This record gives sequence, structure tokens and C-alpha cells, in this order.
Amino acid sequence: MPTEPWVTELFSLRGRVALVTGGSKGLGLSIATGLAEAGAVTVLASRNLEDCDRSAAELERRTGVPSFGAGLDVTDEGDVAKVFRQVMKKHGRLDVLVNSAGVNVRALIEECSLETFEQVVGVNLIGTWLCCREAGRLMKASGVSGSVINLGSALSSIGIPMRSPYCSSKAGVIGLTQTVALEWAETGLRCNALCPGPFRTGMNLPVLEDPERTASLLGRIPVNRWAELVDIRGPAVFLASDASRYMTGAALYIDGGWTAQ
Repeated sequence: MPTEPWVTELFSLRGRVALVTGGSKGLGLSIATGLAEAGAVTVLASRNLEDCDRSAAELERRTGVPSFGAGLDVTDEGDVAKVFRQVMKKHGRLDVLVNSAGVNVRALIEECSLETFEQVVGVNLIGTWLCCREAGRLMKASGVSGSVINLGSALSSIGIPMRSPYCSSKAGVIGLTQTVALEWAETGLRCNALCPGPFRTGMNLPVLEDPERTASLLGRIPVNRWAELVDIRGPAVFLASDASRYMTGAALYIDGGWTAQ
């Protein structure tokens, strides 16, 4: 009988290369940290190359695993193609893609401009779609058993006032994830979604700084606390690694029980 791999081997990312969009800060950087700690070479990409380079240098210093920055606008079709090809040329492979680039705007629908709606959907959904498409083109052709992780949200499945652009875009991410997972199912390339709840990130500062809104939000969370950045790392490494090799098209919620109610 063939020897079964140990769990530590299943979760290892040694020898693999991961591209993380929105990787210079927040959830993206925390996910990249987890991937690096599991052994993956990481490429942190966002619109601000200087921030990416700084975060990559700190990540490499912390983990001892090579990390690199890349300037990337996920809404720019040509930019996406260029950066993916640069990663393949420099590293010879791409095993993991994390689509973490995202924006949020809070406004009642009557007061939300079409421009604002298009901006949020453009980054959160169209940007994810463009990166998934490029991953399909390059990762399938290279023959790797790769993993694409899209960032959904607890708000992919529940609504909340003043979030019509964000909820619309994140619900779309789930549909995108399921569809490409089926298209790729026989190729060795998997696609799943991570759906975080309320994390202590810059995007949530307006709520964090308002005690009344914080209390209202935590009242909906069964575990009654904000998630810390480290809470995303284990689930991300799981979906990136062979530990989840029989999962595709799934949405993994890290939301303190919010969507279980």
C-alpha cells in the first residue's frame, strides 16, 4: 500500500510560489504571512509598489522565506496579464493565487453614485475575475495542481444596511468561485473562497472607532469578539495546501458564527 502523507506534509507549502493581491496590508498581508510561514515564496501585489516592497522585505526578514513586491492594478486587464507573466518568468511557476484586493464604501443606496458602485464591483468582482482568468490560462498550462483562493465575505450570504456595492460584489465572488471550480475540476486547479467576518482591519476603522456601532455589530456575532488578523492564516494555508486537495467550489466562513444564525 502507498504510504499516506503526514498531516504536516499535507499543510506544507515548501517549494511553492504564491501571488497575493492586496498583499501589502490587512487580510492580504496576514494571509501572505501564513503562506510564508508554511514555506511558500510569496509575491505581494497591490497598486502601491513601495508598500508591497516594504511589506515583502519585512515578511522575508520575519520568516526567512523569499518574498517580493509587485505593482498591480487588478482592474487593469493588461496589468494583470503582465504581472502574472512576470511571476512565471521570475519564479518558473505559480502554485497559489489569493485574490484579496478589495474596497468598501458605506452609503445608503439612494445616496450611492453609480461611479461608487462600479468602483467597488470593479475591484472586488471584476478584478477577481480577471485574476482568475489569468490563473486559468497560466496555471493550467503549467500543469501544477494549484489553488486559487478568492476573498468573499460573511456579506457574501447576508445583507447589511449601507453595503449594497460591497454585498453585491462579494455575493458575485461566490458565484464566480463555484463556476470556475467546475470549469477547472478535471485539471488539478482548484478554486475556493474564504469568507471573513468582522476583522480588525483598516477597512473596518469606521466601525472600530464608533463604540455604538461596534456594540451593535458584536451583538450579531455569537463568539462576541472581533477577529484578529492571525485568525485568517490557518484557513488560508488549509485552502492553499494539499490538506484541502478534495475541496473545490467551497466557501469557508471565518465569521465567529455570524452566518450560522
